[in-house]
Amino acid sequence: MNSLNEANLKALAGPRSYERGLGYLDAVSGVEVGDSRVTATVHGTEPYEVELVLEGPGGLGGECDCPYGLDGNFCKHLVALGLTVLADPAGSLPRQRKAARDRGQGLDAWLSGLSKEELLVLVREQVGEDRQLRRRLELRAASARGDLAGVRARMRELLDIAAFARYGYVEYADARAYADQVGQSVSAIRALTASGRSADAMALAREGMLLLTEAVESVDDSDGVLGQVGADLADAHLDACRTARCDPEELARWLVGHVLGDFDDLTGIDPIDYEDVLGERGMTLLRKLAVEAWRGNRTGWAEKHLMERLAKAGGDVDAVIAVHAADLAENGHTHLVIARELDTARRTDEALRWAERGIRDIRDLAAVDTALVDYLCDRYAQAARLPDAVVLRRDHFGARRTLFSYRQLRAAAQAADCWPAERESALDLLRADTERRQGGWYGGSVLVDALLDDKDTEAGWQAAAETGAHDRQWLALADQARETRPADALGVYLRLAEPLTKQTGNQVYEQLVSLLLSARDCHRRLGTLDEFTVYATALRTAQKRKRNLMRLMEQHGL
Repeated sequence: MNSLNEANLKALAGPRSYERGLGYLDAVSGVEVGDSRVTATVHGTEPYEVELVLEGPGGLGGECDCPYGLDGNFCKHLVALGLTVLADPAGSLPRQRKAARDRGQGLDAWLSGLSKEELLVLVREQVGEDRQLRRRLELRAASARGDLAGVRARMRELLDIAAFARYGYVEYADARAYADQVGQSVSAIRALTASGRSADAMALAREGMLLLTEAVESVDDSDGVLGQVGADLADAHLDACRTARCDPEELARWLVGHVLGDFDDLTGIDPIDYEDVLGERGMTLLRKLAVEAWRGNRTGWAEKHLMERLAKAGGDVDAVIAVHAADLAENGHTHLVIARELDTARRTDEALRWAERGIRDIRDLAAVDTALVDYLCDRYAQAARLPDAVVLRRDHFGARRTLFSYRQLRAAAQAADCWPAERESALDLLRADTERRQGGWYGGSVLVDALLDDKDTEAGWQAAAETGAHDRQWLALADQARETRPADALGVYLRLAEPLTKQTGNQVYEQLVSLLLSARDCHRRLGTLDEFTVYATALRTAQKRKRNLMRLMEQHGL
């Protein structure tokens, strides 16, 4: 219980989720305290089931079925439950946990004392009231009897979306319940394997994967819960294959067909996991079938992925390269993949040649995968080929004139001690662009951004005045020029503040107050603080109904 405190809640959730959790304290209901867990419903966008683990292998933890929680995060709903528990009267939680433990022990003792007939009466009563429990037990019974037809029929019922679908589609809110139902079929398949019917389990697992692939098209599986069920089905199939004395060649054909079909995205089956089941004969056929499929469709993603997987598992770097080389991307990305594979194999000279070939083969350097350019420049730097790095960065900047590529050119040229000359050439290109597109820039010209980034404030101000600039750029220029051009900077701040006075919202108020603080600093530098006082007083009078703005101005002495 020592792990449950505000500090640990904040550490697990992070400041943002913790602060948001404070707003959900009134949304917590149905709190149930167990020996080591606390469960509740927290009402957010919809009701979420939350479980806070008080003591476990990892200390304090928890789960929530909200989208953020399903990604494994400690969400605001868990924070709200934790703070609710901490807000209980002193000593309340330990007493509740002890009571829950006593109840559990009492229930176990009572059940242990019942006769077989009494337990049957109790189970039958629950089966009559709980449809899900009845289905689970029916499925287990069919599995225990070895009733393959019965298990198949029940599995088909479990995979049928009809009970959850609206207009033929399972909505997001019902997807988890459907996935829980489908998951029962996995338990039945595992039970068949455990009872010695592994061949039947293998066949049912394949059928289940097929049915699930068809069903997923009609389910909003945004959280990926059906993907987990698919992976569980694949695991059950592998377990059954390991127990059954299956034909390795039949299994190899099925695996290749499965991986190259429409099922692999859902189940994630890796044929290499079956190597111990396939044996040498099965693996030989698997490789043969994979090569045949790839030769028939060298650009197919599934065919390439299967070939690459088999080649990597066998340590055949040349085969991996051949797969990629048969379908080179126009932007040089595949060349980069090949270069990295060769680097891993310590064939660095070949890697460099492939990367350089990637640059040569590209028709338009503006479309290049920038990671390829970065890779080559890093290699040139390691080999003390700094002029080559500058040439490549220059060519890339010439094709793609952005602030980012300008910065990369600057870094390369500074390392090669030739930035002044390269800078003038780069700025000339940007000036030419600005002249051609004057007035047509969205977000401001790259020329102004580059001069700002170089801290060349005077040149940046001149370029902005001559060719125009975005408000974002004018604000940055004013911030940089405030010491040397306070009057000009003041004009920018006041111009940008004017439209904000006609808007509402805390974010707007924060922007407005920031501009006012900058304007006051300009007046201070100009020795005209009285003018600012008059301006601020008039603004407060005009905006007096905006209480949050008034409070913010007061906090900053405006």
